[in-house]
Amino acid sequence: METEMNYVKQHCEQISIRQETGPGINDITFDAEKIVKASKIQTGSAHITAIGSTGSVTSIEYESGVIDDLKKAVNRIAPPDGIYKHELAWHDGNGHSHIQAAIIGPSIVVPVRGGTLKLGTWQQIVVLNHDNHSRKRLVEVTVTGI
Repeated sequence: METEMNYVKQHCEQISIRQETGPGINDITFDAEKIVKASKIQTGSAHITAIGSTGSVTSIEYESGVIDDLKKAVNRIAPPDGIYKHELAWHDGNGHSHIQAAIIGPSIVVPVRGGTLKLGTWQQIVVLNHDNHSRKRLVEVTVTGI
């Protein structure tokens, strides 16, 4: 009798992107998919996290209408010209950036099936910069599975 042992593996990599002043939105689906393929993990999950308190990760249909709508929506939720106690302490003008990022959240988990990200036809993974200046942002991708 032959038995197969499947051991859980983990593969970690970073994506580095240049982002425009917030809300800046970048599609990282291709880069995340490359990391999943490099992991050789067939079944599991990919945990994708923006590093920093003014960045977030979500999924959308990455097309100009949705991008514009999302930018307007986050600015309605936490307007850049609002009054924030954060700015009273730090005077850096980005109180709204922290609130926007916290509402969307810093990470997303995507299933890995058949060695690829399990996304819908029109679903892409995006990173948002909410800060009041452009920046280089790191995104950590951890793929776990068998």
